[in-house]
Amino acid sequence: MKEQIQKAILITGGAGFIGSNLCDYFLLKGYKVVCLDNFATGHRHNLKDFINHPNFSLIEGDIRNAVDCATAVKGVDYVLHQAALGSVPRSINDPATTNDVNVSGFLNMLVAAKDEKVKRFIYAASSSTYGDSEALPKVENVIGKPLSPYAITKYVNELYAEIFSKTYGLETIGLRYFNVFGKKQDPNGAYAAVIPKFVMQFMQHESPKINGDGNYSRDFTYIDNVVQMNELAMLTQNPEAINTVYNTAYGDRNTLNNLVDYLKEFLAEHDPKIENVAVEYGPNRAGDIPHSLASIDKAKTLLGYDPKYSLQEGLRAAVQWYWENLREKSK
Repeated sequence: MKEQIQKAILITGGAGFIGSNLCDYFLLKGYKVVCLDNFATGHRHNLKDFINHPNFSLIEGDIRNAVDCATAVKGVDYVLHQAALGSVPRSINDPATTNDVNVSGFLNMLVAAKDEKVKRFIYAASSSTYGDSEALPKVENVIGKPLSPYAITKYVNELYAEIFSKTYGLETIGLRYFNVFGKKQDPNGAYAAVIPKFVMQFMQHESPKINGDGNYSRDFTYIDNVVQMNELAMLTQNPEAINTVYNTAYGDRNTLNNLVDYLKEFLAEHDPKIENVAVEYGPNRAGDIPHSLASIDKAKTLLGYDPKYSLQEGLRAAVQWYWENLREKSK
């Protein structure tokens, strides 16, 4: 019987929140995993569980450096491109750096993948691409005008990926992430995501501040659903399923007020005092869209996507992880 050759995956941004979860998952599945990260927003502690794994290798490098990109893709079958500068506010404060990383860096990775003849290039796209389109739910082929420099960069990624598919034959799939949360998500820093930031504040008995009146809604998506989508995109043999983009979400929306209520409920199971922590409200944030809800019909039909975690189920799992890993830091 012919021995099966072990497949290798490059995960850019592998020390980040989503990237490190992908590293962890695919190592458990028996793949060789290469992580490329410059630790600008990623963390070494996200790699601690597998840094010494025999199938894991770390390349400290920057996607803005074409040589680093070419080195990282050597011998890999698939690229899962997660490296980017996230955050709408950060892009408004520093559009040039956001563009440099998210557009120039993305193009470097596409060129490297093309030159190395990798099997497929799966990349983190964004729900921000829907921009000022008010249609709900969000359907992949109906987008509006971008509302931030960050949104522009993620839309440009999709355009470049489409050109590389048509011009060079590189198989690409973009995953438009919707408000991903879960284990290993950083609660610190000026641009921390709302869920881990609120969790940390609640654990310190501090009042979190909601931008607006709390009635803006989002399709909050637990990390394990995102990992499933990356695997399906990587392995699909359906020719209709490649060289396109997919919403990566749960397909349900909850307001920020709903989110806070769930967080307080689940955290109060560990610390009853959290139930009495008040919430503050501030002005709406520039560049934010009021409501976001994904249609996941395309992913279900073409990839067989079947998300397992609703917001409540994901939050319960996430809160348990936060409580075990962030409680000491919150004191």
